[in-house]
Amino acid sequence: MVISIVNFKCDLLQGNILKSLLVFAVPIFLSNIFQQLYNTADMVIVGHFLGETSLAAIGASAVIFELLIGFAIGCGSGFGIVVARAYGAGNQDFLKRTVAGAVVSGGLLTIFVSVIAGIFIMPILKLLNTPENIINEAYSYISMLIAFAIVLFTYNLCAGLLRATGNSAMPLLFLFFSSLLNIGLDILFITQFNMGVRGAAAATVAAQGISALLCLAYIFKRCSMLIPCKEHFSYNAELYKELLTQGFSMGFMMSVVTLGSVVLQRAINNLGYLVIAGHLAARKLNSFSMLPIATLPIALSTFVSQNKGANQLDRIRKGVRYGNTIAVIWGVLISTVLMFAAPFLMRLFSGSNESIIIENGARYLRINAPFYLVLGMLLNFRFALQGIGEKVVPLISSVIELAAKVVFAFFLVPAFGYLGVIICEPVIWCVMFAQLLYSFYTNPYIRGKTEAVSS
Repeated sequence: MVISIVNFKCDLLQGNILKSLLVFAVPIFLSNIFQQLYNTADMVIVGHFLGETSLAAIGASAVIFELLIGFAIGCGSGFGIVVARAYGAGNQDFLKRTVAGAVVSGGLLTIFVSVIAGIFIMPILKLLNTPENIINEAYSYISMLIAFAIVLFTYNLCAGLLRATGNSAMPLLFLFFSSLLNIGLDILFITQFNMGVRGAAAATVAAQGISALLCLAYIFKRCSMLIPCKEHFSYNAELYKELLTQGFSMGFMMSVVTLGSVVLQRAINNLGYLVIAGHLAARKLNSFSMLPIATLPIALSTFVSQNKGANQLDRIRKGVRYGNTIAVIWGVLISTVLMFAAPFLMRLFSGSNESIIIENGARYLRINAPFYLVLGMLLNFRFALQGIGEKVVPLISSVIELAAKVVFAFFLVPAFGYLGVIICEPVIWCVMFAQLLYSFYTNPYIRGKTEAVSS
């Protein structure tokens, strides 16, 4: 079984489209589950050994990590789309040049973000009204992660390069190893070396650093097509423009989405701790419920990118249709489950029997769940558009999301209370779906009018 995973590669350019998409998506789905469990285990260890104050310090700095490091990782994902397109075109020399460009662009970008973030960490923590009793711990934790952001980027870039060639299994294997190693190092650094929250950050950096080295070793041994030579690093203005515009589009998209969630959370914080607790538990359930429809678009972006490189428009259209069908089926299924099981699941996730927590959380899930199919389809359209080379349209959808959350946070949540929070995302999803549906089917390449897409 290990040998089959090591040699795994999914052919997205020919054969049964639905089967290829599902086979490629399953390891990504499992990776997302491991990532969720990994983050949860990290928090549990810190809370258990260091207490609530240290846990709050990590929570207070999480938004900075998501905004800054998430931007760098988003750029890496954008680079991966360009690499997948080059892979689909079947031009080995161009593929190596694209990988070289991704390495240079990503490395310089990550160093730039690390320096800027390092300068502004403390001012940002103060701007976010971080309590004085946790601000130093929060700074200690986030500064360690940002100082070694290049390690986190290397790990994610290597995983992205492998996925770009159709290999989604090895990134899963490396993530599984990284997760177990991180838990062990968390306990070692915190309990034996007494490093506090800085130990938790060091464990994350060390675990992903070792996984990045293993990932690089795998690429050098089994994916020689991805290893550029000295001549492949020569500057090509058109290639670097494509990499940077695609990377910046996805990077800004992730940052804008995160910023919108931060704005909405500030409004939720004014509704009282019971509402906050219920919303937190409901959001956790929400994240797990949406995993299948959040995973498939990632697989679809690689599928579309490769087939765009091979100029197989018919496969792209069919792939998106299959993705939307799966989104509708999952939306109906999970809506039915949550309609009946929401209160039970809220008690299980929150560990509380407080009626306000259970009722608000269950109401949130029941109203949001029927719109999961809309969310799934809009994500399919967004990632497919990115896969064919669109940069502006997906970013516009993120700006729409941010603007709508600002309106809800400052006007509708104060007026309607928690109901305003509940209906916020379904309304936004419907608006973004309409925009992306129109953009996808009027796109010149999708309509077969041109082979090139400019944004």
